[in-house]
Amino acid sequence: MSQNEVGKSHTGVVPVLFLGVAIAIGGNVYESMCRDNLARDLARVQVTTQQQVAKLNDTTKGALLESQQRFDALESQVAGATDLNLRQVRSELKKTNTQIVDGVEQKRQQLMSQLTDLRVDTSEKLGRITGDLENTGADVKRVEGDLENTTTDVKRVTGELNAVSGTVATNSKELAALKELGERNYFEFALSKTNGPQKIGDIRLVLKKTDPKHNRYTVEVLADDKKLEKKDKTTNEPVQLYLAGSSQAYEIVVNQVKRNEVVGYISTPKVKLARGQTS
Repeated sequence: MSQNEVGKSHTGVVPVLFLGVAIAIGGNVYESMCRDNLARDLARVQVTTQQQVAKLNDTTKGALLESQQRFDALESQVAGATDLNLRQVRSELKKTNTQIVDGVEQKRQQLMSQLTDLRVDTSEKLGRITGDLENTGADVKRVEGDLENTTTDVKRVTGELNAVSGTVATNSKELAALKELGERNYFEFALSKTNGPQKIGDIRLVLKKTDPKHNRYTVEVLADDKKLEKKDKTTNEPVQLYLAGSSQAYEIVVNQVKRNEVVGYISTPKVKLARGQTS
C-alpha cells in the first residue's frame, strides 16, 4: 500500500470515532433523563397513595365510631326491654304457679270425695254379695243332699254313634241301679290281653292295647263273622255297634284301664228282631 492510501484511510476513521462517542454521550444523557422522570413519577404515586390511605383511615375511623355508638344505643335498649320482659315473665310464672296449686288442691278434694263414695258403695255391694253367696251355698248343699238321696245315680250320655242316648254306669253301685231298672241286659267282664278272645253275651272281645296313664284302650270285636276294631277309646265312653237281628245298639263300657287288663260291662237290648229281619 502507498503512503497516500494510508493517509486516506486514517482520515476516514476519525469522523466515525467522533460519531460513536457522540452517540454514547447522547445515550447516557437520555438514560439519566429517563431515570429522573421515573423517580419523579414514583414520588408522585407515593404521595397520592399516602393521601388516599390517610383518607381511608379517617373514613374507617368515622364509620367505626358511628357503629360503636349505634351498638351502645341498641344494647341499652335491649337491656331495658330484657329487664321488662323478665319482670313480665316472673309475674306470669307466679300467677300460673298459683293457678296450678289451686287446681291440684281442687282435684285432690274431688278425688277424696269420690274415694269416700266408692268405699261406701263397695262396702254395700260386698255386703250384698256375701249374702248372695251364703244363700247360694245353702242351695248347693240342698242340691247335694238331693243327689245323695237319688236311687239311680247314673250318668246320661250320648254314645259313639250318636244313635241313642242311654245311661252309663261308672262303678258297681251305678251298674246295680241300671240292672234294677230292667231296661237292658248287662254283662260284666274283666278282659285280659293274655286270655285271647273272650265271649261276653252275644259277642267276643279281644284286648289289643292298654294305656293306663291316659285311660285309653283298644279292643277287637268279633261278631256276625266279622272283626271290628275300636281304637283308642277312653274310660266310661259308650262304644256302640249294631248286630244283625238287633234294633238297638250294643254298648261296651270300660270303667277301669289297667296295665294288661280292662274292667267294664256290655249292655245289650232286650228286644231283638225276628230271624230274617235286618235292623
